[in-house]
Amino acid sequence: MNAEQPVIRVLLADDQPLLRTGFRMVLGSEPDLLVVGEAGDGAEAVDLARRLLPDVVLMDIRMPRMDGVAATKAIVEAGLPVRVLILTTFELDEYVVGGLRAGAGGFLSKDVPAEDLVEAIRTVAAGEAVVSPRILQRLLDRFADRLPDPAATPPAALATLTDREQEVLVHIARGLSNAEIARELYVSETTVKTHVGHVLTKLGLRDRVQAVVLAYESGLVRPGA
Repeated sequence: MNAEQPVIRVLLADDQPLLRTGFRMVLGSEPDLLVVGEAGDGAEAVDLARRLLPDVVLMDIRMPRMDGVAATKAIVEAGLPVRVLILTTFELDEYVVGGLRAGAGGFLSKDVPAEDLVEAIRTVAAGEAVVSPRILQRLLDRFADRLPDPAATPPAALATLTDREQEVLVHIARGLSNAEIARELYVSETTVKTHVGHVLTKLGLRDRVQAVVLAYESGLVRPGA
């Protein structure tokens, strides 16, 4: 590991000890990742997040006492400098939407390859969001009848975006990376990063995952479009 590369401190939250052991083994083989604690339920995850202040919580959805969505919301609302990466399965799609709304930095399937899990943790720790375009599209298509809420009023902040910023938001909502957006708009990746930063700031969002949810809920982008 590069001497200047910081160690990413990870908290494992899963009610199955065997899975926690597996995750610990995978992460333990990476020089820049350090498992600092394990929680067997959501309430314990929140408590340990407060006490240990890990960089990332690897959060299961279904746990006793408090589920992963409620635990994520508690961590985010407490203002802790902790990012949450939720683990889910296709059978629990409805929980993913709740997790994203609660402020999770992203989500992965529980059967994700080890190398993808490791990379996702690094990405979330760096302040970016992890969202698979294919999984997200599947979720949004499934919940198309709820997005947008007919009774909801589009956020007034959308009107503060420039045409280019709104265009960038649409591309984000469609799952494009910064590099892909740069190619679509014929601009540099640095320029795209600047636009993304402006979008998040103006809309008061934590990351691009929340930007995706807002874009669909406000009707700016529609499932299946």
